[in-house]
Amino acid sequence: MIGFIGGGNMAEAIIKGLRGQGFKGSKEEIIVSEPREDRRQYLEKNYGVKTTSLNKDAVSLCDIIILAVKPQNMDAVLDEISAAVTDDKTVVSIAAGITLAFLSSKLKTKKLIRIMPNTPALVQEGMSVMSMCECIHDKDIAIVRDILMSIGKVITLPEKYMDAVTALSGSGPAFIAFFIEAMIDAGVKTGLGRDHASELAVQTIIGTAELLKTGMTPEKLREMVTSPGGTTAAGLKAFEEKNFNDIIAYVIEAAVKRAKELGGW
Repeated sequence: MIGFIGGGNMAEAIIKGLRGQGFKGSKEEIIVSEPREDRRQYLEKNYGVKTTSLNKDAVSLCDIIILAVKPQNMDAVLDEISAAVTDDKTVVSIAAGITLAFLSSKLKTKKLIRIMPNTPALVQEGMSVMSMCECIHDKDIAIVRDILMSIGKVITLPEKYMDAVTALSGSGPAFIAFFIEAMIDAGVKTGLGRDHASELAVQTIIGTAELLKTGMTPEKLREMVTSPGGTTAAGLKAFEEKNFNDIIAYVIEAAVKRAKELGGW
């Protein structure tokens, strides 16, 4: 049985993926602990899961426990559930910055896995990264990997990379959305209606992503679109003049720094 501590968007995305990819067993196979009653009712109605308002109840019933709570709340949640987490349970954390060492200091089990999924998991196009200690058996890892594959792609990296992963793919969807918002505003400034500017910007991003999914590199795609002396070349030159690469590097570094701070709990 799989238990979620926290029934927010990422928990919903994983549950949706599980239900959509064959994990269609009985209501008793997934339980979500969530403090908000309206949210519990929503998850029960839409995904056929069992819910509770008590974290300990979910933990005591489950073999796999997914901690889907904010990093700032993790310390209190671990203190609450630690007595119920026995050494045969696998605990998976999706909280940014929360290290395996921190989880190990709070829980009896050694079956600890840290993952960083991202929001496109809501449409089963997520990118997840796993880190775990070498003490976990392959069969335990495989179960968690299968869960994550139901919401997109999965890779495994050493934990030392997780703050960078959090910044690049965890926060990445928000950064890209921010870029799209700027494109839309710029389109409006050139005279387009907001609806048309929005459609043009969003579809351009979708189409570009589909081209990249074919295996084409971003560099090759950029070269395909850019003609010497053309409009794209003029726009790219403007990016360079404003030190676009430096801005992106600064953004990623800021997110990495915050992930490290969150890990200081």
